[in-house]
Amino acid sequence: MKTVGVDLAAEPTRTALASIEWGASTGADAGAARLTQLQLGISDSEIIELAEDAASIGIDCAFGWPIEFVEFVSAHAARVPGTHAHTGIDLRRRLAYRHTDRVVREQTGRWPLSVSTDRLGMTAIHCAELLDGFAAAGEQVDRSGGGRLAEVYPAAALRAWGLLTPGYKTKPEARVLAAQMLLEALPWLETTQEQQALLGSSDDALDAVAASLIARAHALDKTLPVPTELLEAATIEGWVALPTCGVSELAGTA
Repeated sequence: MKTVGVDLAAEPTRTALASIEWGASTGADAGAARLTQLQLGISDSEIIELAEDAASIGIDCAFGWPIEFVEFVSAHAARVPGTHAHTGIDLRRRLAYRHTDRVVREQTGRWPLSVSTDRLGMTAIHCAELLDGFAAAGEQVDRSGGGRLAEVYPAAALRAWGLLTPGYKTKPEARVLAAQMLLEALPWLETTQEQQALLGSSDDALDAVAASLIARAHALDKTLPVPTELLEAATIEGWVALPTCGVSELAGTA
């Protein structure tokens, strides 16, 4: 099995991709895995090509915007007077977060960044372009995670696995520690010295590896399923694939 993880940024220069082959160890352990590719600076066309034979592709970005936010902006653009059941801060909070964001908050105790009001706008537009690219290549894009593509949240997964290092995105020493902790937790994952160095110097590369690990959980049906009552919304807004297993459970030949 092959999984691909993408840490998406607004521009290709900060976008990272990690590809893992499971049960493809060059050593004696048949249950091991190998980090076959770790690349920083990658285009959408390269991502789509490299993911062609992957069982699952984890992308670190919101797959859509809150339905109520889209309706609110559309009505505003059309100069249609608002008739909202909520007003003030209650309305703004509803427009800021998707259904899946509220579930993430319930499961982890923390809010994800808001795709409609935080610093994710440019990256989310890039993600929409990337998903369109997958669709143009023949992919059945299911934003709820029903196909190969899965929206992932590396920080939440790393926290659940006990591997989140505070400050790894901004502090070089924390980034080195985060890479060490991750690799120590994955003794069955073969990596090169060059890959290890990149993990210690780039939080984008580290998040891409985490995204590929979550993609493995997604492929094994070990992520939080979409409740029936939220499925329709998830196909529009997206759904975060939160792992329901420990990181050690990802190893194996399946």
